[in-house]
Amino acid sequence: MASTSLGLSTSFLPGHDTRLRRRRRAAPAAAASFRPVVASAELGAEVGRQLVEAVGVGLPCTVMACGDVIYRSTLPHNDGLTITAPGVALAFAAASYLWATPGVAPGFFDMFVLAFAERLFRPTFRKDDFVPGKKLGEGAFGVVYKASLADPKAAEKQGDVVVKKATEYGAVEIWMNERVRRACASSCADFLYGFRESKTKGKGEEYWLIWRYEGEDTLSALMQSKEFPYNVETKILGNVQDLPKGIARENKIVQTVMGQLLFALDGLHSTGIVHRDIKPQNVIFSEESRTFKIIDLGAAADLRVGINYIPKEFLLDPRYAAPEQYIMSTQTPSAPSAPVATALSPVLWQLNLPDRFDIYSLGLIYLQMAFPALRTDSSLIQFNRQLKRCNYDLEAWRNLVEPRATPDLRRGFDILDLDGGIGWELLTSMVRYKARQRTSAKAALAHPYFNSEGLLGLSVMQNLRLQLFRATQKDYSEAARWIIGLMAKSGTEEGGGFTEAQLQELREIKPKKDSAQRNVLASMLRVQRKIVRTISESMDELTSQRKSIWWSRWIPREE
Repeated sequence: MASTSLGLSTSFLPGHDTRLRRRRRAAPAAAASFRPVVASAELGAEVGRQLVEAVGVGLPCTVMACGDVIYRSTLPHNDGLTITAPGVALAFAAASYLWATPGVAPGFFDMFVLAFAERLFRPTFRKDDFVPGKKLGEGAFGVVYKASLADPKAAEKQGDVVVKKATEYGAVEIWMNERVRRACASSCADFLYGFRESKTKGKGEEYWLIWRYEGEDTLSALMQSKEFPYNVETKILGNVQDLPKGIARENKIVQTVMGQLLFALDGLHSTGIVHRDIKPQNVIFSEESRTFKIIDLGAAADLRVGINYIPKEFLLDPRYAAPEQYIMSTQTPSAPSAPVATALSPVLWQLNLPDRFDIYSLGLIYLQMAFPALRTDSSLIQFNRQLKRCNYDLEAWRNLVEPRATPDLRRGFDILDLDGGIGWELLTSMVRYKARQRTSAKAALAHPYFNSEGLLGLSVMQNLRLQLFRATQKDYSEAARWIIGLMAKSGTEEGGGFTEAQLQELREIKPKKDSAQRNVLASMLRVQRKIVRTISESMDELTSQRKSIWWSRWIPREE
């Protein structure tokens, strides 16, 4: 009975039924006289072997030896990857998206590899490890001190440090400084460490941030001097040029400062960070590298992962802020989880061009460096009022003030008009009402304004980057305009959509009998605003708890 069932169970296998029947016929008659234990063992072994072969039905014919292997061997065999034009185009498109600003692939590598490795090997500090000294500054979000390490040996090796005690936005600033240190260290001050102080009775959480001391001269303090820009020349070169004083020499100094600031901004923007508070007070001169660096990242937003981006909140200095006030449209909802935000970041970046907010602020700094009369707060506020009355058109502002210009204003126009007015052309490309019409940091560095040699000898990498910008700028601009036309046209105007100020004006329009089309548009915008606000509030409630857990996981605590 056992042999019969075995034959039936394997009869569906090609070639197996015949072999099994042969084996049964060839068995000698003396097998019946074997002891029952031996017979049972042999029978069990035979059953096991046949079951193993039966299970092999799903394996390739080379294992089963079922005869089909001869037929299959005659079929075309592909030894490698077939390259086709659609496949190449798809791979190129995917790679372009993954590396498009602010960088999906670099973002994942930075967050899940570099950040983890950095936390394993970075030095750690506690509050008792340094001795605060001279107060360097105080702002709305913290106090900054020059300090030294308490350990004499460590102090001799490390040198002086800068310590900031922050009570608000401290976690954000620690995150931003760590991101900058990994991605573009030369753009900002040299950050060492940041931690959260343990809670004490009657006090909330406090954050401590530590930088290497590189100097305390800000661009604001240097511009207040009557010697500007010549006092900057000595810092950059270490000596004074053997050239007569005049607008050509001043232009070279300003040109060098602008180049350094644009390089710093390009580094931030390329990694997805928008500073949002660019002003002379937040630009410091590094005595070691002889370059200007950006400081105070408490208001910055990391748009690669959505940290510190809240649609309806803005942190800005009204003297240097762009007209739109927001780096992204308020219609953009709150950031989702970090992996999702990173994956979608190139699309949102191209739709909103948030880096242009910083470009406007840098344009005002450029204006102040060229025009001594605009370096005080009162004169800058007055200029902003005049520019607003001129609909943010610098040409209209120039036509308004130039006929009755003071010597200081006239000197600024003369500096910007050198070399055929390329300085004025660069300025007007940065200070524009619509963010989409402003130049980017990369495009500004490719401008003819930087073709001539500056005061500071550029490094090999900076020279290569400038050459690359100039070589690719034309093609890049045409491609960018094409993509913008397809993806980012949000309004009815050919130049590209509405600003936040225009949207607010439309929402506040009161019905008029003679503007039916405009009233319909305003009503649609108000309805859209209500819908988006409801969705955003719901999303904020759902993600608030998750975000608090996120920060507590990344910021180290003082032990």
